[in-house]
Amino acid sequence: MDLIDIQKDLKKILSAKRYRHSAGVADSARALADKYGANAEKAYIAGWVHDCAKELSLSEMHDIVNEHSLRLDKYVLSSKALLHGPVGSILCETKYGIDDKDIKSAIFYHTTGRTNMTLLEKIIFLADYIEPSRDFPGVDTIRKLAEKDLNQAVLSAYNSTIKHLIDQDAYIYDLTFLGRNDMVLLIDGENDTAR
Repeated sequence: MDLIDIQKDLKKILSAKRYRHSAGVADSARALADKYGANAEKAYIAGWVHDCAKELSLSEMHDIVNEHSLRLDKYVLSSKALLHGPVGSILCETKYGIDDKDIKSAIFYHTTGRTNMTLLEKIIFLADYIEPSRDFPGVDTIRKLAEKDLNQAVLSAYNSTIKHLIDQDAYIYDLTFLGRNDMVLLIDGENDTAR
């Protein structure tokens, strides 16, 4: 499928709000890729496709996971919010014919993050957080930070997410904590090198 066909399919399967969000993530991802030296075409495609599974039912997601023997822990399997990334990475290939491991990985981890994130994974993670239709306290600060320092902006997005989840007395997924701490160590290492 070419990108125009993918966009047409997304327009059919996603709500208008989710489709606008995907367009915003794609544009933001391309801009971040241009700024930080990543492949802008991969970033743009991943931005469009990242939420392709978002509006499936949990049962539909489980069917896809089982069909492809994807091994995930019980918490991810119980959460549409977390499961749509891994399922989207499968649909990226099986439905849209995108067999690029970088794009699939960026889609897989766009909600949780992880340790040792690739440049493209950071870009999709951050673009999903700061795209223009997002409106929550602190988003403008993170948008400005994204113009100056990708790693600091990713860390700020992690921090904001974790604070929000704590305020909601919600479960915080392990990879999110680990990814956040990995960014702290990476930034500390960069600062040590700069001294």
